[in-house]
Amino acid sequence: MAVSPGRRADDGAHVLEVRDLRAGVDGLEVLAGVDLTVRSGEVHAVMGPNGSGKSTLAHVLMGKPGYRVLGGTVALDGHDLLVEPPWRRARLGLFLAPQYPTEVPGVGLHEAVAEALSAVGGSAGAEPGAHRADGDVLRARAAAEAERVGLEVRLLERPINVDLSGGERKRSETLQLALLRPRIAVLDELDSGLDVDGLRDVARRVRQGVDEWGLGVLAITHYRRLLAVLRPDVVHVLVQGRIVASGGPELADELERSGYAAFEAQARSGHDGAGAEGR
Repeated sequence: MAVSPGRRADDGAHVLEVRDLRAGVDGLEVLAGVDLTVRSGEVHAVMGPNGSGKSTLAHVLMGKPGYRVLGGTVALDGHDLLVEPPWRRARLGLFLAPQYPTEVPGVGLHEAVAEALSAVGGSAGAEPGAHRADGDVLRARAAAEAERVGLEVRLLERPINVDLSGGERKRSETLQLALLRPRIAVLDELDSGLDVDGLRDVARRVRQGVDEWGLGVLAITHYRRLLAVLRPDVVHVLVQGRIVASGGPELADELERSGYAAFEAQARSGHDGAGAEGR
C-alpha cells in the first residue's frame, strides 16, 4: 500500500508529468524515454507486451528500491518526485496499487489508514498530525467501502493482506484507495487475479473515484476487459521501454484484434534510426 489522500477536484486540478524517463534495474535499461501527462479526472491506460517495462514504470514512479533512474523527470503538481522517498511521494498524493500486494503482518487496515490520514492532515500537503480520523467514523466508512468493492467486512479486522486471496487483496487495495482519496493512482494490473465479478467491482469503484473527486488514473493492463469499465481517455502502447503510440479507446480494440507485432516492428525501426543518426 502506497497512498496519500488528495484534494477534491474543486480545489484545483492535479497533474503527473513524466518527461523522457529512463530507468533500469540489475544493470539493464528498461525504460528508454517515457513521456506521459495524467491530469485530474483523466484515465490513461498503458498496454504492452511482456517485458516492455510496464511494471518497471509503476515501480519507478513510486520509488521502489532497486530501480535506478538514468534520466528524465517526474513531477506531481510541480514537485520533483525523483528526489523524494516513497513515503513522501505518497504524502504528495501518489498511490500505487501493485500487481502483487504484499502482506503487512501486525498492521491492521484501520490502523494504517488512520495513520495515513493523520500524517497528511486529511488532504495532501497538510501538516502531520493536523487531523486524525475518528475511529468509529473510519470503521463505518471502511465497512461501506467494503460493501462497494465486494470485500467481506470481517476481513477488515485482519492485518493488511494477511491470509487474503489474490482477488481479496485487489479488493482491499481498491478500498484503501477509496478511503484515502489520492490525487493520482497508478494501478499495476489491477485486473490480475480477479474473477469477472471482482473485476467489475474494483474497476467500477476506481471509475467512481474519477467522477467523485477527480482522481487521475494511470492503469497498466494487458487486457481490454478492465478498460471497458474504466473508460480510458487515452490508451498508450509501451514497447521496448518507449511509448510508440497513443490514441483513444479504439486503440485497445486494435490491440485485442492484432496484437503488438506491428508496434514492436515500429519500435525496432525507431531504435535503428536513432542509432544511425548517432554514428
